[in-house]
Amino acid sequence: MTGTLAVLGWVPPVFGHPFMRNAFLAGTGIAACCGAVGYFVVLRAQVFTGDALSHVAFTGALAALAAGADLRLGLFGATVAVAVGMGMLGRSGRADDVVIGSVFAWMLGLGVLFLSIYTSNSSGANGTAGVSVLFGSILGLSAGAARAAALIGAMVFAGVILIARPLLFASLDEAVAAARGVPIRALGIGFLALVGLTAAETTQAVGALLLLGLLAAPAAAAHQLTTHPFRGLALATALAIGAMWVGLATSYAVPSVPPSFAIIATAVVMYAGASALHGAARRGFFAGGPNGESLAIPEGIHG
Repeated sequence: MTGTLAVLGWVPPVFGHPFMRNAFLAGTGIAACCGAVGYFVVLRAQVFTGDALSHVAFTGALAALAAGADLRLGLFGATVAVAVGMGMLGRSGRADDVVIGSVFAWMLGLGVLFLSIYTSNSSGANGTAGVSVLFGSILGLSAGAARAAALIGAMVFAGVILIARPLLFASLDEAVAAARGVPIRALGIGFLALVGLTAAETTQAVGALLLLGLLAAPAAAAHQLTTHPFRGLALATALAIGAMWVGLATSYAVPSVPPSFAIIATAVVMYAGASALHGAARRGFFAGGPNGESLAIPEGIHG
């Protein structure tokens, strides 16, 4: 009882600061879209695509900064455009490894170019902006930016829910889905556009270098814990939001811990815990997961 009261007494000071309220508002929207999009990224074995888009996010932001434009213009424009382009070049709306590898190398090359242009013309303040792209600056978001991030996150989440059923069908059995009239290619390209939006959004929270952790770790943990697709989708979203909240609270409680590190560390711990449960279940320590559900993942669920 005393511990509960202590926790409840600690909550008001956290939300008493405008920067923390903004961080929790933006972080919740960002985490929700990361969990939902990440579930299908893992299911469709497209984690490498997320890794490539993290580099696109950095390059796009640097291009905008080098041109003197709003950082978010390059961030969102580049990630969405490249994501859609990879889908159009790949088979059935999926970016294959050759396409992703080529884009990866091209984006790294462009990143070096824009970094050179940017650093040769940047001031100290602009240098700070470049670091925030790499590692995130969720505690520095204004109220307007936080509302915009939450709104975009909610829209991406709604988009995933809207296409979840046909996307699940296409992910698990593409040939049968195509025979049933599911627009496989359009669906795949549309999903990659959502991945691009998510990558751009997440860069604001944890930075381009770490966004893959928030996109993949909670979703991978959900895949370890349940074989039910829509339950897994909800669990991945909940785990991503939980990682965001715990990370922000940890950063507030221990100011020397950067929020991006705390968020990703929490997500990785969640995945490690889920993997341990999964391994224990396979060794027979558990009869099953919640409600008697098996914790083991069937063969081929990752596409």
